[in-house]
Amino acid sequence: MSTHSLVTGAGRGIGSAIAAALAGAGHRVAVHAGHDAEAGRKVAASLPGSGHTVVIGDLSTAAECERVFREAADRLGGLDVLVNNAGTYRPHPVPGTSYANWQDVWRQTMNLNLFAPANLSWLMADHLINRAQDGGGGRGRIVNVGSRGAFRGEAETPAYAASKAGLHALTQSLAVALAPHGIVSTAVAPGFVDTRMGRPALEGESGVAIRAQSPFNRVAEPEEVAAAVLWLAGDAPEWVSGTIIDVNGASYLR
Repeated sequence: MSTHSLVTGAGRGIGSAIAAALAGAGHRVAVHAGHDAEAGRKVAASLPGSGHTVVIGDLSTAAECERVFREAADRLGGLDVLVNNAGTYRPHPVPGTSYANWQDVWRQTMNLNLFAPANLSWLMADHLINRAQDGGGGRGRIVNVGSRGAFRGEAETPAYAASKAGLHALTQSLAVALAPHGIVSTAVAPGFVDTRMGRPALEGESGVAIRAQSPFNRVAEPEEVAAAVLWLAGDAPEWVSGTIIDVNGASYLR
C-alpha cells in the first residue's frame, strides 16, 4: 500500500526536490503551491509513479490551510506524511527598515513560516487520530523544514530566524504530545541552498563568502535536503521523533 504525502511549497526549490524524492520512494504526493498553479502542475507531472495531485492555496490564513489540507486528503484518500516546507524570506534589517515595513514583514513571515505549519500540523494530527479511532491506523509523520538561522541568528532577516526557531520548538512539542498516538515529528535545519530564491546572492563576491561558510566550499543542492526529509518521512525509526537534523555542510556547528 502506498504512502500518501502532502508537501507544501513544492512548486520549486527544496519543496519540488522533496516531492520528487518521496514519489521516487513510492509515495503518492499532493504537490502544494501557493499561487503558481502552473509550477505545481509541472512538478506533479514530472514525478515518477502515478496518482499525484496539485493543491493551490495561500497558507497564510487558517481557512486556506484547512481547505488545502482537506483537498489533499480527499484527493489522495487520506494522508500519512505532512512536510511543512512553504515559507517566506524577506530582508528587513533594523537599520533601514521603517516601523510599518518591520511590522508587515514580521506578520507575513510568522503567518506563513510558523502559524501555517502549526495549523497544518493540528489538522494532520486530528486526521491521523480520528483515522485510528475509526480502525484505519493512526501512525504518520510530520517533517518540518527549519533553518540553521534559528540557531545562529540572522541580522538581515530576524523574523525569518525567529519563525524557524519557533518551528523547531513546535516540532519538539509535537513529538512529545503525539508520541502516544504513534505520530513522529521531526525537522531538518538547512543552511544555504542553491535555489532560485537564493541564487542572486551566490553571484559575485557575496557568493564566494557564502560558499566559504562550509568547509566543503559550496552550498547544498535541494536534493541533499530532500534526502534527509525522505529518511525522516519513511525509513527513520520512530525513536528519532523530536530530532532536528542539521543539513548545512558543517557551516554552523552546535
